[in-house]
Amino acid sequence: MKIRVYFLSLFIVLLHVFNSYGQTSQKQIQEIDSLFTSWNVSNHPGGSVLISKDGKTIFSKSYGLANIEYEVANTNYTLFNIGSISKQFTAMGIVLLEQQNKLSVDDDIRKHIPELPDFGESITIRHLLHHTSGLRDLHGLLGLAGWRRGDLETNDDVYRIIKNQKELNFKPGEEFLYSNTGYILLAKIIENASQLEFDQWMKQNIFQPLGMKDTYVATSLNKIVPNNATSYYLREEFESAMEYWGYFGSGNIHSTTKDLNIWLQNFSTPQNNWESAFDKLLSTTPLNNGFETNYGFGIRIEEYAGNKVIQHGGSVGGFRAIARTFPEEHLNIVILSNYSRSNIGSKANKISDVFIDKRNDLPTKKVIQTPTKYIKLSSERLKELEGVYWSDSEKSGRKVYFKNDTLRYSSSEKNEWPLVPISNNSFIMIHPSVKPMVTFDNKTNQMTVRIGNTLPGVFNFLQNNLDIKTNGNDMLVGKYYSPELKVMYSISIDDKSNIYLEHARHGIIKLEQLHNDIFVGDWPIGTVEIKRNEEEKVVGLRMSNGRTRNVWFEKAI
Repeated sequence: MKIRVYFLSLFIVLLHVFNSYGQTSQKQIQEIDSLFTSWNVSNHPGGSVLISKDGKTIFSKSYGLANIEYEVANTNYTLFNIGSISKQFTAMGIVLLEQQNKLSVDDDIRKHIPELPDFGESITIRHLLHHTSGLRDLHGLLGLAGWRRGDLETNDDVYRIIKNQKELNFKPGEEFLYSNTGYILLAKIIENASQLEFDQWMKQNIFQPLGMKDTYVATSLNKIVPNNATSYYLREEFESAMEYWGYFGSGNIHSTTKDLNIWLQNFSTPQNNWESAFDKLLSTTPLNNGFETNYGFGIRIEEYAGNKVIQHGGSVGGFRAIARTFPEEHLNIVILSNYSRSNIGSKANKISDVFIDKRNDLPTKKVIQTPTKYIKLSSERLKELEGVYWSDSEKSGRKVYFKNDTLRYSSSEKNEWPLVPISNNSFIMIHPSVKPMVTFDNKTNQMTVRIGNTLPGVFNFLQNNLDIKTNGNDMLVGKYYSPELKVMYSISIDDKSNIYLEHARHGIIKLEQLHNDIFVGDWPIGTVEIKRNEEEKVVGLRMSNGRTRNVWFEKAI
């Protein structure tokens, strides 16, 4: 009798599932499950996956090990560091405090952190939320200051160095440039405005009210919390990722797939009294030039197959995370992983394809389509485009050269991508993840690189000869001091005219000459621009390494 009742109940459940999600639902479940079978092998980390539709969980499963050393399996209750997905929670903290009239997103940040330097430009909370503040990113700053990869980085380290900064990457509102520094300062603003520690305020005002019972902010690496996964890098074999990420506000929230699904659900069916707050997260603000970015308050507002999608990814150590919602479809996808090559972005796309139909009726911006019809150009024409190109705004150089009957594009010695012509001056870069359009302008001597609808990168032509070197580099020898970072570097030249930059913690780094007084070197150096006075005497240099630009070093000796 009990067996008959059990099978009857099971039949009713299965009938409900098939009626709700169509006759192919079992096939969909198997298709999704097959994406993660490679995680379920011996001595292999993995992760957790949850998919919900119309407020109901339709797939929830965990794979692989949370800890290889002790063979602890991942479960649906395992906690993962969600990296930069944390930013939308910090943004929500700001939104709630604005609703309580304790701040405004248009406040100058020095109103809430008065000890910050005056850069001569007003930086608002809104700028921090949108990554348009111009503040240099913490990783580049700490790297130049002497932090090695894997060294502990904390909020206090960031506060201390930011107080000494005298310049910005750009004027606030002029560019979008992702900045973890901005979200670390937002955490400080929340603490100052609420008079509570950041982790406590977030727990009391966001996690507990929404029912995210397992989610927490890690403000210390020493705290022991049950069910936390260990993260791993996959190189030749799995290696434990040593924890250095002691900062919060920009990251370091730990959560489960279930809790993140609760959060995502509010973008389509918000809980009582939360609708206006989640709507506020969707706020976007054009750049000073009118260009509209897709970054709201801690979230990216994008399209997938013609459907609106709200999402963000996270990456820290070996942790990888993605939280994606299609609000109009009431579809949520959460994937959390504890190893570096888990490739969750591709997996999230494949899951999306299972449930999302391509739409043509959604009003959207005009998307710049990438042409697919290639042409053939003569070797002589391709060689005319060879040379060194430089972006003064991005502080980065590129080399374009002819090799094996193909024009090549290189951003470093380790990166080289073919350029396939679609016209006499336009090319498609054959890149594994994106297909940028590269255009050469003979009149302006500029190369522009555009990806989709984003603002193009503009590079000015410097020289034809890729190997030309200038003399007089002996004048570079000496010591260089940064008052912003309180750190010293020295330049030396060996008997073969090789130029080296040396630091007490980073050791000796060889510099390669890109053009005249512009050099490049391995992390954390990036690019080095030598500065001379009117008499051509070297007075200092500026270093840039991605999201940190133009740090000044004065020649001391």
